[in-house]
Amino acid sequence: MNGKKIGFGFLDRPGVREQLRLAQKAEALGYHSLWVTETRLARDAPSVLGAMAATTERIRLGSGIVNSWTRGPALMAMTFATLDNLAPGRMSVGLGAYWDPLAWKQGIDRRKPLTQMREYVGVLRRLLALEAGVTFEGEFVKVRDLTLDLGYGDARVPPDVKIYLGPTGPKMMQLSGEVADGVLMNGILPPDYTVEALGLLAEGAARSGRTLADLDKVQLVNVSMNADPEKARFDAKRLVTQYLGQQPHFAEALKFPEERLAEIKRVMGGWPPRPGGIEDAMSLVDDALVDDLIAHGTPEQCVASARRWLDAGLDEIVLIPLSRNYDEILEAFAP
Repeated sequence: MNGKKIGFGFLDRPGVREQLRLAQKAEALGYHSLWVTETRLARDAPSVLGAMAATTERIRLGSGIVNSWTRGPALMAMTFATLDNLAPGRMSVGLGAYWDPLAWKQGIDRRKPLTQMREYVGVLRRLLALEAGVTFEGEFVKVRDLTLDLGYGDARVPPDVKIYLGPTGPKMMQLSGEVADGVLMNGILPPDYTVEALGLLAEGAARSGRTLADLDKVQLVNVSMNADPEKARFDAKRLVTQYLGQQPHFAEALKFPEERLAEIKRVMGGWPPRPGGIEDAMSLVDDALVDDLIAHGTPEQCVASARRWLDAGLDEIVLIPLSRNYDEILEAFAP
């Protein structure tokens, strides 16, 4: 993969014990990083990251991503300071702006997400720096005379935790370049999008006197691997259809036609979709779009397809398995 870094990511599958086995295998194979997501209300990331921190030795670990609404910056700082104690210098906190309707179902009004994220990152960074008596009266984030305590007997050394954002839209991409240590860009977006996003990151970095080289540039790449290329494409197409129908920020980033998007949503039957709704809506999604968004096919085809994102200018890609053959994917992409 041209000497670039490769990471591996986990959704809400497989089981946690199996994830730990795969994490140790990824480390042995030379992978650079492991990322644990939070999807729906299925499984939280810090619990799994703690287990990985205790059972690996070198590989970087990160949340990919956790939202900035359900955990305040004080709790987030405490959580990742604790994780850094388990795996010093290996932790990254990846933050995202959440999504509806899941946020709405929990009584969260996601208004002005750029303002909220800027406030959140600012306070989180000050707490992780062990600044004493942090006070901030923002529109969304409010803390008063707050200092991050570390564990009893621990040296008062700031936790070595990197802050990543998981942006999709152009304004959040620019904000990431301005305030974050790195970005973990969404998957199911084409390499052309990656090129445009890097330009936006550079604009944001310039606002804080930095350049693109000062940022870690990472993106998720979904992988559907199967000896039968048609089966691999079917699974990939199903995922693309589901995301188009359920997560509007992806459709917006893809500039997907509104009338076709409305028809996909109608056929799917809302969120959650009706039984068989995703499969019925798949005919409304072109194969060429699927080919551009997901690395699918045989192992050789998947590796060749995934290379397109690295060639777009990233420092690292993080593989997100769509198929369940985790060991085969790890071995096919082994650095």
